[in-house]
Amino acid sequence: MHPLFMPTYGMIMYMATMYARWQALPTIYIWVGIFGTFVLTALIPIGLIGLLWKRGSISSWHIDNAHERTTPYIYALICFGFWCYFVTEVIQLPLVWTCIAIGATVALLLVTIINHWWKISAHLTGIGGLLGGICSIAMYYSIFPIIPICCVLALSLLVMYARLHLNAHTPLQVVCGYLLGTLCTFIPNLIIYHA
Repeated sequence: MHPLFMPTYGMIMYMATMYARWQALPTIYIWVGIFGTFVLTALIPIGLIGLLWKRGSISSWHIDNAHERTTPYIYALICFGFWCYFVTEVIQLPLVWTCIAIGATVALLLVTIINHWWKISAHLTGIGGLLGGICSIAMYYSIFPIIPICCVLALSLLVMYARLHLNAHTPLQVVCGYLLGTLCTFIPNLIIYHA
């Protein structure tokens, strides 16, 4: 449930939903969308974190020290910026996805800024962003994906429990992270939908 995997999970769910609903998506398009998202939002950032750890710039893979998180977050922000371009211009997904990608990038930027003063939960920001993305797509296509929403809510509770059980965050940091991720990916689509 690492936050960097959430965009890939969202893309997998989206492509599966679109294929099941219309069966009009070419297989290569589906794989390019999923693989491109995985490379830009997970593989490259995790590889860069590994390099930072190997160089001694961070003390652990988990980056428990809040002061060590800035550089990995900046690297991830750059990768997410390329992902926004990829979603919008390369595979040309609908506007709902542009808003989700930009919202996820804004959420990461806010986590990076907030992290200087307060250790907000990036894990909950990530899974909250996934929930906000699912709700955005549901609103955009006028569907109600009850199973994915229930699964993400259940996983959210488990991640919340895990972060609190590990003493990685306070309850307020966990809740604020979740709300930040959910709102950043959902509110832009809500505004556009009603505009």
